[in-house]
Amino acid sequence: MNTSFEGKTETGTDVWLTPPYIIEALGEFDLDPSSPIHRHWNTAKKHYTIIDDGLKQEWSGRVWCNPPYGRECVKWLKKCAEHGNSMTLIFARTETRMFFDQVWDKASAILFLKGRLKFYNTEGIQAKASAGAPSVLIAYGDNNAEILKDCNLEGKFIDLRLMR
Repeated sequence: MNTSFEGKTETGTDVWLTPPYIIEALGEFDLDPSSPIHRHWNTAKKHYTIIDDGLKQEWSGRVWCNPPYGRECVKWLKKCAEHGNSMTLIFARTETRMFFDQVWDKASAILFLKGRLKFYNTEGIQAKASAGAPSVLIAYGDNNAEILKDCNLEGKFIDLRLMR
């Protein structure tokens, strides 16, 4: 399930969809293991929802992951890192243990997105307010790092491979 906020909002949901322009900028994905049940656009060729429990499924190909935010996020990032061919979107909580363990030490590149995203609700309508924190795209694998570098999304790209 793609989420961007913990808990219910004034709309009564904690499910928020990735803005479609982000997926378009990053190219085609083979799998989205954390897809919402109700979506108005595909994020990959194949989708696992909360019903399938994407963490328990086998992943293959290029993976897009906008995981549930909160305490469970670290499990998704760990699996993204282990899979090695994935791109994920989370809040830029760079000071957290999760970020140090699963991003700084394992990702190939990151793109801090300029400004705050406006996610979409399950009806496909863009939220009136921006997300509660800045967002970052994380690339695992050399191919995804290069795609992230060239994606033309506004922000600050950092090639973590150069820091190792």
